[in-house]
Amino acid sequence: MIPNVSNALAWLEYNPQALKGIRRGIEREALRINVDGSLATTFHPKALGSALTHKYITTDFAEALLEFVTPVNDDIDRTLTILRDIHRYVIRHLGEERLWPMSMPFFVNNHHQPIVLAQYGCSNIGRMKTLYRHGLKNRYSALMQMISGIHYNFSLPLTFWKTYSGVTDELSGQKIISNGYLQLIRNYYRFGWIIPYFFGASQGVTRSFLRGRTTNLRFKKGPSDLMYLPYSTSLRLGDIGYMNHLQNQLDITFNDLDEYIFSLKQAMERPSIDYQKIGLQKDGRYLQLNTNMLQTENELYTPIRPKRVTQGNESTLDALVRGGIQYIEVRSLDINPFSSIGIDEEQVRFLDLFLVWCTLAKAPIMNSKELLLTRINWNRVILEGLKPGLMLFINHYGDQQSLASIGKLLFKDLRRLAKILDQNDSGNMSYQKVCDKLVKALDCPNLTLSSRFLNKLIQHGMGKLGLILANDYRQTLLKEPLQVMSTAEFNKEQLQSWCRQRALEETDILSFDDFLAKNKFPKF
Repeated sequence: MIPNVSNALAWLEYNPQALKGIRRGIEREALRINVDGSLATTFHPKALGSALTHKYITTDFAEALLEFVTPVNDDIDRTLTILRDIHRYVIRHLGEERLWPMSMPFFVNNHHQPIVLAQYGCSNIGRMKTLYRHGLKNRYSALMQMISGIHYNFSLPLTFWKTYSGVTDELSGQKIISNGYLQLIRNYYRFGWIIPYFFGASQGVTRSFLRGRTTNLRFKKGPSDLMYLPYSTSLRLGDIGYMNHLQNQLDITFNDLDEYIFSLKQAMERPSIDYQKIGLQKDGRYLQLNTNMLQTENELYTPIRPKRVTQGNESTLDALVRGGIQYIEVRSLDINPFSSIGIDEEQVRFLDLFLVWCTLAKAPIMNSKELLLTRINWNRVILEGLKPGLMLFINHYGDQQSLASIGKLLFKDLRRLAKILDQNDSGNMSYQKVCDKLVKALDCPNLTLSSRFLNKLIQHGMGKLGLILANDYRQTLLKEPLQVMSTAEFNKEQLQSWCRQRALEETDILSFDDFLAKNKFPKF
């Protein structure tokens, strides 16, 4: 089940510097709420700048759904401190509003909590971004789009690819590097269920969130309006979360970059009977960007994505065509409710270890059927991960092995990796301490973040617990001074973001209809 990486680890033990300079970026989503826990109905605060062009503070699906973006960095402490500075600055500009500290939104009665789609001004690109969200709302419901998460962007240093794979430079080694990241992605699909096991934190929803949804899941009732599954880890990643069953029909695999790009472009051009029923326009108003399986490549809901920084008006796919895979984006991390910034150092270090391991381990080619089979293991962990003795499939023949035994084999490799990464990190024991702590949770599910959060959820109820944490984090962040970024820097970016938005609006020469026709497959 676990690939043999002994040779690769032995090589790294003699070349630890190859891993020096891992780069990371974090994106955290957070709902703005009122004092009573209801969804904030105010527009994105102008004092935070333009959501369309701000480097660090933007919005996701709705006006009330903030997204914080850190610059890419090779220092864990600095990255987390910058993320904390963004939180500190934002909380000072929200008045009495708070940040909801969980992935699953709290809706007691969704009929009285209107969801305003994110607004990006009157430029064509801004209007198109809002229209894209109209399409998401009409396709999947607004409630589903209000689910929040953490996106972890990860890249290995060029030094690694030079010493490990014989690459001379990024340009000539583009294919080798891309294949390396695709290997990482295939291993992530096979073993990434370990992340919701340790860090899942979305086991409960409100009764109103389930209204109108058909499910065979046997929810239990908790305090107030809480509905939960007693052994679950991350409903956000399951069938009632951020999923699209129609996308299972798409033959998109991660064996070859050209095939991936071709398959994704086909999905963007493939008509959908279901979405054609919604229609493109009604009463002269657009309902979605198009009626295809995917409006844009961003609509492909996967737990991990290959990425490259775009240039100019490039689409994500165009950037991959130009330069290959530059980094990967992990999308299966719930908001950590026990952290005021939604993620902590322990999680970052474990992700580093696991993603490096995924890069080193051989990953056989996967067809679409095998890719779907990996979903069975993910679903078991998502729905029953905290059940002692949980069994997972180890091959397509039906053989099974316990989650704990698979995890222990994995940790034998992770411990060796931890020593290497600690050697690069001033010789401290930070990565090894993460291994020592988490490996115990394989035999004792009650030690996981997932279990600790579920116990709190059942004890207090979703609304009460959320407000306790939101109020505490608000007070803490308000008292703390900025450490890396300054108020002046944030204020400067706020002003410049409005200038950039106005420049986009002033340079538009096409009507919106003509703009959409020219940009049939949007580039953002």
